[in-house]
Amino acid sequence: MSTNREFFYRKLHSLLGVIPLGAFLVVHFMINYQAVNGPEAYNQAAGFMEKLPFLLVLEFVMIYIPILFHGIYGLYIAFQAKHNTSTYSYFRNWMFRLQRWTGVITIIFVAWHVWDTRIAKALGAEVNYDMVANIVANPIALTLYIISIIAASFHLANGLWSFAVTWGITVSPRSQVIATYVTMGIFLAMSFVGVRAILAFV
Repeated sequence: MSTNREFFYRKLHSLLGVIPLGAFLVVHFMINYQAVNGPEAYNQAAGFMEKLPFLLVLEFVMIYIPILFHGIYGLYIAFQAKHNTSTYSYFRNWMFRLQRWTGVITIIFVAWHVWDTRIAKALGAEVNYDMVANIVANPIALTLYIISIIAASFHLANGLWSFAVTWGITVSPRSQVIATYVTMGIFLAMSFVGVRAILAFV
């Protein structure tokens, strides 16, 4: 029974990492990228999201609850994992280790980001260009944002590779090699969009 439960939890963890969390990250990056076109463009995009009906319910169902499960169970996996990169320096073993490291970085960053934005909004602050600009005006905060954006981008991209294997989409070694190139392309694209977006607030 415990084996079946573990199998179910790992499947659910993998699924939630892609839907809805991965989809949300892509949308979030796209909205932030509007800052490249100036404060007005960003405020318009962010304002549209803020005016969605039942926003708080959507945030809890589509973001907060899934990210809590994915993050907590992901930390459990990270600390239970037995890495063998010190003995076997295979590419995929290193990707496995990096997935755990970036997961820890991402969950810490998400908690900080929620505190800086959503909690601030609940306390009366307005979510707009100036809010983000004020956060990243601190060079240390900006550096941490860039590191976290790259970590989150890697975690999603490599997570897509794991998702494809876990769900039986890429079974053969050749398909897994192709998936590696595709997901690393996604990682580079996401990193570019995310970093370019945050620099637009500086």
